[in-house]
Amino acid sequence: MHKLKEEALKCYEEDGNYHDFLAILVIDGCFVVEFIREYCKICLEEEAMIIIDDRARYIFRDLMLLENQLPFFVINKLHSMTKQVNESSLVELVNDMCISFRPSFHGTECNNVGNIKHLLQLYHIISCRQINPRKKSKTYTSSNKVMPNATELSEAGVSFAKVDGMTSLLDIKFESTTGLMTIPCLPAELDTEILWRNLIAYEQQSSDVQPKYFSDYVVFMDHLIDSEKDVNLLRQKGIIVNFMGDDKNVANLFNKLGNGVMTHFDFYYKEECRKAVEYSEKPWNRMKANLKHNYFSNPWVGASTVAAIILLLLTTIQTVLAFTSSVK
Repeated sequence: MHKLKEEALKCYEEDGNYHDFLAILVIDGCFVVEFIREYCKICLEEEAMIIIDDRARYIFRDLMLLENQLPFFVINKLHSMTKQVNESSLVELVNDMCISFRPSFHGTECNNVGNIKHLLQLYHIISCRQINPRKKSKTYTSSNKVMPNATELSEAGVSFAKVDGMTSLLDIKFESTTGLMTIPCLPAELDTEILWRNLIAYEQQSSDVQPKYFSDYVVFMDHLIDSEKDVNLLRQKGIIVNFMGDDKNVANLFNKLGNGVMTHFDFYYKEECRKAVEYSEKPWNRMKANLKHNYFSNPWVGASTVAAIILLLLTTIQTVLAFTSSVK
């Protein structure tokens, strides 16, 4: 740690004589390494356990706070000095731990260890590695139109569906020809706000992080969700799994997360927003949606509508035949 002291001090803004700085690095660093190792079932039987009852969830949450980050090269050094024979690298262990706590991200391993600053950045990298980058537009097209919320889009003919299979949480797509918006399933939990706030804070203060996937995702979902009515619609489609009780709590979650988040020219979902707005503004799509909602909302209403149409046709035919026969 003496060899790493000067490099570690550069990671902190405060100036001063840290007489116990090395002790802090060792104690906190060893705790982090042992927690990760223990969670991944790599520990000696005679060692005292860190994880008791359900503490792992809360410890992981605190490890992801931006203000709690330790330099990654410190904990990586402590791990390499204490790891057992054939034990996986620290990056591999963190990868397994992150996927275990947040399986919806389906992360993939990060191999560029030298550029990792801290655990929160590693979690961000793991979560975003399998996202397909979007092609940048050659021309800039500005628009003052904000994408309607989920209820308004549904009334305009847009349908929603949950993405099946293993995919990134951030992989949202809109098909203009069918009006189908596919969104991966999002478990809305009490810890969601804490984790996402810190991921967004990391993106917002990092000029080298582009695109800012989590910031853009939260802004997109904030447009999509205005009230509990929108949450209810997405929940019925299996897109949101509500572990927070009332749907209003989920709506408030995204409304609060989206406050103050800056978006940029390379907003990741700008094409989805543009296509959704254009689709919702077409009169024919809205007419079809109204017809479906009002007359074919369920099998009984649909059957009644069809029966009424058939009765109207028969009445019309009877009237025409009676008129033609009287003319003859």
